[in-house]
Amino acid sequence: MRPDTPQFFRSPLTRFVAAALAWLPVTFGAWYLLAPVLLWPVRLLVEFVANVGLRDLVRAIESAGRSLTFVTTLKPGEGVGAGVVSVDVNMLVYAFGMPLFAALTLAAREASWWRTLAIGYAVIVPFVAWGVLADFLKGIAIVAPAAIASQTGFSGPQREAIAFAYQFGTLILPAVVPAVLWVLLHRAFLERLRRRAG
Repeated sequence: MRPDTPQFFRSPLTRFVAAALAWLPVTFGAWYLLAPVLLWPVRLLVEFVANVGLRDLVRAIESAGRSLTFVTTLKPGEGVGAGVVSVDVNMLVYAFGMPLFAALTLAAREASWWRTLAIGYAVIVPFVAWGVLADFLKGIAIVAPAAIASQTGFSGPQREAIAFAYQFGTLILPAVVPAVLWVLLHRAFLERLRRRAG
């Protein structure tokens, strides 16, 4: 490091944080542009769960790039004919942990960063699917008008569980999972950072 470097930037922790902040716009930009490809496994997982556990509620799932449309078996109400209820879910809402994890990983500058990115991606995908499914269930069981929600057959406790799953999948999982995962995969890096800071 150059001797004229400001004292503030001589800290390895400061340099890491600055690098992570510099990587964030890059990773978020790539994530947004590549979302249809990155979220394709999420769609497959959501479709699998819907086919196995939600057959009586989901007729089909249509993809529009970054969003999924759940075509349900529910009717909008009496006198509407053959209409059905559909629910749109934006998968990006639950997938912002992907670029966050990528920025932290690239800022650490570890030799096997590509392997770490692959592991992180594979672990985060199921949690994104959790959020998408919880959003869909919230849409038909809690937010929908009573005439539609009553067709789902969910009991009071089941609606409470759906509300909890939605809150957990929206507020906790997208930010906490990538952070915890990054710490677990970078323990050696954090130990070196601690020693250098000391």
